[in-house]
Amino acid sequence: MVQQQASPPSSPPPPPVVFDASRLSGLSDIPAQFLWPAGESPTPDSAQEELDVPLIDLGRSGDPSEVSRQVAEACRLHGFFQVVNHGIDPALLSEAHRCMDAFFTLPLPEKQRAQRRHGDSCGYASSFTGRFASKLPWKETLSFRYSDKVEAEQEQLQVVDYFVGTLGEAYRHHGEVYGRYCSEMSRLSLDIMEVLGDTLGVGRHHFRRFFEGNDSIMRLNYYPPCQRPYDTLGTGPHCDPTSLTILHQDDVGGLQVFAAGRWRSIRPRPGTFVVNIGDTFMALSNGRYRSCLHRAVVNSRVPRRSLAFFLCPDMDKVVRPPGELVDDRNPRAYPDFTWRALLDFTMTHYRSDMRTLEAFTDWLAGHQRPSQMLS
Repeated sequence: MVQQQASPPSSPPPPPVVFDASRLSGLSDIPAQFLWPAGESPTPDSAQEELDVPLIDLGRSGDPSEVSRQVAEACRLHGFFQVVNHGIDPALLSEAHRCMDAFFTLPLPEKQRAQRRHGDSCGYASSFTGRFASKLPWKETLSFRYSDKVEAEQEQLQVVDYFVGTLGEAYRHHGEVYGRYCSEMSRLSLDIMEVLGDTLGVGRHHFRRFFEGNDSIMRLNYYPPCQRPYDTLGTGPHCDPTSLTILHQDDVGGLQVFAAGRWRSIRPRPGTFVVNIGDTFMALSNGRYRSCLHRAVVNSRVPRRSLAFFLCPDMDKVVRPPGELVDDRNPRAYPDFTWRALLDFTMTHYRSDMRTLEAFTDWLAGHQRPSQMLS
């Protein structure tokens, strides 16, 4: 009898790569997990063309009818526009960026004190190395929640408590700055919701009331330099699963939107915020407004920073379009759902991309009995 040799034990999988920006930014040979396929990575001449996005004046000098027309057209085409005269203190913006620099230039172990836990949407993440094994984004983030449900004097304290409880008393000032910033972003979001309600013909107060008591997410984005900027991406192509994104870029640039079949850039403009529609509001508009594919590119010279406020409804509020947007010509595009269900789906089942809402709809149909469906 021939004795069979035992198979050699399989070697354990390699540990996940650690994204330490202070070390990797200077390397010309970056880890393979950060390399994107040739058809998906940027090229030196990509996005030289700028996206035509309206500049919306939210001040009293703006013509309301012209504002509504411009916003409606942009939201039907690609879902992006910019706002000025928004009332945000420039000194607050400057300090928010300074605090972001102070955090992301810390040694990695210090930042990891706020490490995001598996399945959570908040905390520090160094390129999401714990969630994915390939096509990793070349960035670091710090995310935290902001709720508009509490009393006015408590709104900002919840952010202070997060920073102090996670990183220590030395970060109280960070918490105070971002608490004020989130409060201002929530105010601005509700103002924009009045404009969106007007453009959709449901009244200025419909969506404002829906998002009062919002349970939103604030994210600080830091894109370190990369010596192979055309082989990787700071953020891969995706649509935001949230309702509305209000983004403040630094002066470096890197935001690109896929519109009319090609990538186009949105260059930073001093004193403006970039606003875009997310999947949840696309569902609230019954598909009339678009949540559009976008990405962030990096460069080999300097870091890029951005502040992103993601407006989200109360976790358990049912996302359903108003009756005025549903008729025989415009039947329901998506089933009812809660923001909690969509957030859990993106955190545990699905990597957000261009089909997140469609994939979530399919998942809902397969995981709920008819009697459980909300629509």
